[in-house]
Amino acid sequence: MTAAILSGHRVIPPFGLEGGEPGAIGRNFVERKDGAIAPLPGKAEVQVHADDVFVIETPGGGGFGAPT
Repeated sequence: MTAAILSGHRVIPPFGLEGGEPGAIGRNFVERKDGAIAPLPGKAEVQVHADDVFVIETPGGGGFGAPT
């Protein structure tokens, strides 16, 4: 089966506002049946097989206001 993803903030983190810190970047990868990890960029198409796991870790939001 072919799986595809179109996602953002995988390289550049989400920005903060009013002095807030940036958020965390997200990750996409396929964990293969044998335990191997195949990292994916934000825009990807990949072949997956039975017992593979397609993992999407969404980015964290940027902060608002100075962290003091």
